[in-house]
Amino acid sequence: MLDAVLNFLSNGLTSASWLTMLIYVLVMTQITIFTVTLYLHRCQTHRGVDLHPLIANFFRFWGWLTTGMVTKEWVAVHRKHHAKVETEEDPHSPQIYGIKKVFWDGVSLYRDASEVKEDLEKYGRGTPDDWIERKLYSAHPYWGPTLMLIISLALFGVIGAALWAVQMIWIPFWAAGFVNGVGHWWGYRNFESADTARNLIPWGFWIGGEELHNNHHAFPSSAKFALRKWEFDIGWAAICMLRAVGLAKVLRVAPSLDVRPNVHLPDAETLKAVLTHRFQAMTDYYQGVIVPTMRDEAQHAGENIKSMPRRLRRAMADGGRWLDNEGRDRLQAVLAKRPTLSVVCEFRARLAALMEQRGADQALKGLQQWIHEAEQSGIRALQEFAQRLKGYAVSAT
Repeated sequence: MLDAVLNFLSNGLTSASWLTMLIYVLVMTQITIFTVTLYLHRCQTHRGVDLHPLIANFFRFWGWLTTGMVTKEWVAVHRKHHAKVETEEDPHSPQIYGIKKVFWDGVSLYRDASEVKEDLEKYGRGTPDDWIERKLYSAHPYWGPTLMLIISLALFGVIGAALWAVQMIWIPFWAAGFVNGVGHWWGYRNFESADTARNLIPWGFWIGGEELHNNHHAFPSSAKFALRKWEFDIGWAAICMLRAVGLAKVLRVAPSLDVRPNVHLPDAETLKAVLTHRFQAMTDYYQGVIVPTMRDEAQHAGENIKSMPRRLRRAMADGGRWLDNEGRDRLQAVLAKRPTLSVVCEFRARLAALMEQRGADQALKGLQQWIHEAEQSGIRALQEFAQRLKGYAVSAT
């Protein structure tokens, strides 16, 4: 009898090998990742995809079992992040709290944000509120992880506690720490969005496609995060498979941009496309106008473009929004010595302000005036951008 008890404590019901336990952990944690990215993020928070009740209820149960997260809390915190991004009210911005705090202690920031009841009511609307949510998932969130611990101990013995611990820290580390922290600190940007979000890598496998964080901030309601030909989003691949068997319905994906030829005057279609693709427009402006102008002025001065600090060069993509006072002073000093660069940066600021105008008629007149002045500027890169901008259109496909 004693031997049987000791054997159970050592090996559990499965007597699994180390390889089997490793596969078990990877499968379990990836299902949890899919729970977060497909159900909590793309379905519940942004309504980019509608999951069949069978799949939605499985993910809701799995999230409770393996993380103890409450759907309404997760949704509310993330919606507030988008609404207040990079401000004092952002629940987890590295710009506010610092990268170390968000990376290593992001879970406490999430916990603090989830306890603000007013935000739960404001940002958590539309999440499940049925009997099982009220009586079990929301009422007893820690019962799920406790049950998961019991299951792990039963399957693998005492080593199951270690496997359970890995499962418990998986989402806090990769989501609360890595995506929320590093995703606003390091990586590449396809779009000059009004925040610091970055794509960590172009191939979103490990954490469900959440690696493509800049793409997501540019088009939050899109069910598909990969927006360039070389990018891959495993979460989108999963959605496509579910859709193929009738278990998912895609509601929204990021629209594509067309450029119409021979448009002489910006029209309502131009304005719609510029507003829809505002971040693409600002990216085009930085790459097609500001960078060539920096390069030309550096050459005329007998300098290399890299003689200007990289931080200042990058700051021109967003008007120096993330610079401190000293950095802004340095940027102004650089522009004072480079008149053409100063002009194109001024045009960039005017274009950004134009995109925030309310009222279609006023915005269209402003766009037409901006393009007219850009074409008369005598700055070749700016003129070519204005010609391209006139042809902007939202793709019909």
